[in-house]
Amino acid sequence: MSFNQVYQYNFPTTIRFGAGVVNELAAYLTANNLERPLVVSDPNVVQLDFFKAITSGLAAKGISVEVFSKIHKNPVKSDVYLGTDAFDATNRDSIIGIGGGAALDVARAIVLRVHHREDLFKYDDLIGGDVYVTGDVPHFITIPTTAGTGSEVGRSAIIADDDTHQKKILFSPKLLAKIVFADPLLTMDLPAHITAATGMDALTHNMEAYLAKMEHPMCEGIALEGISLIHQSLEDAVLKPDQENKSKMLIASLMGAVAFQKGLGVVHSLAHPMSSLLDTHHGLANAVNIPYGMTFNIPGSEHKFKRIADVLELKEKTGEAVVSYLHGLNERISIPRRLREVGVNESHLDTLADLAIADFAHPNNPRPVSRNDFRQLYQEAL
Repeated sequence: MSFNQVYQYNFPTTIRFGAGVVNELAAYLTANNLERPLVVSDPNVVQLDFFKAITSGLAAKGISVEVFSKIHKNPVKSDVYLGTDAFDATNRDSIIGIGGGAALDVARAIVLRVHHREDLFKYDDLIGGDVYVTGDVPHFITIPTTAGTGSEVGRSAIIADDDTHQKKILFSPKLLAKIVFADPLLTMDLPAHITAATGMDALTHNMEAYLAKMEHPMCEGIALEGISLIHQSLEDAVLKPDQENKSKMLIASLMGAVAFQKGLGVVHSLAHPMSSLLDTHHGLANAVNIPYGMTFNIPGSEHKFKRIADVLELKEKTGEAVVSYLHGLNERISIPRRLREVGVNESHLDTLADLAIADFAHPNNPRPVSRNDFRQLYQEAL
């Protein structure tokens, strides 16, 4: 595959992939008679030159742009309500999400809320709320700026309760973007620590999806190739970024998000409470926890760890070798080894364990996880 040309994929969302594809946005809007998009992003991305170039380029083509960026790095319900107010007040006709997982999750949740005005968490997929997503939704476009969550190709949004910090999952096939503009050039200037954390998030998605107990052989194949691409490119994308390794990471991120419709697992249930309780960056929380969560998952999944070890080109085809690889990769890209290095202390562990056992990700873990297991895993990682 050449990384010097543009590709189009459909799976099922149309994905325009390649350097410079974001420049097609204005023509796409015009062709679809869209004149008043709400652009949803985060407070950091809106300060960057490429974001200003995108919005000024749209304005130059006669497109009225309204920017909404009042979101938390771990999104909460009130962010979605404020964004919907902005959509209403300025009479928008479409929504463009530009950013990483937080911005795209808030954008997708606003897409849901525009024509579904019950309490947002009525639509929580974990209580069957997807059946209430019956109305139309605005035209939705996504533009990723990180290679991590893969939210650009997702059909769900993870939003936390402002008060309880518990994460809810809003889901419907209607929430898929109409088109994704995946431009690796937008990820070139990310700080190394963000590239590292988001890249480990993508690796966690692919690994957990492959191991998840739900049957989905197509997702397993996608996940293995995603793991391979990350193995080939993450370290260099952090330490000496170029268009090829950034492109591979962006593809692997998309693949992880497609694959995890099969399910996630223990690592995400360890990470989500850290984001809710301590505002830890989601990718960083996954990165620190993944070696410990994968150690927990080895018993009973030895055959799958053998496949992962093979994809990672390890000499020993064991789960222990995979865990050693993860520790080594984290060290090489400057991810902390211990939770105490990212603000967790002993007093947090019981609350974290309570939140983890209530989390939606671990029921698909290949090994059942109890509250005591979560408490012990946090203790081991501390």
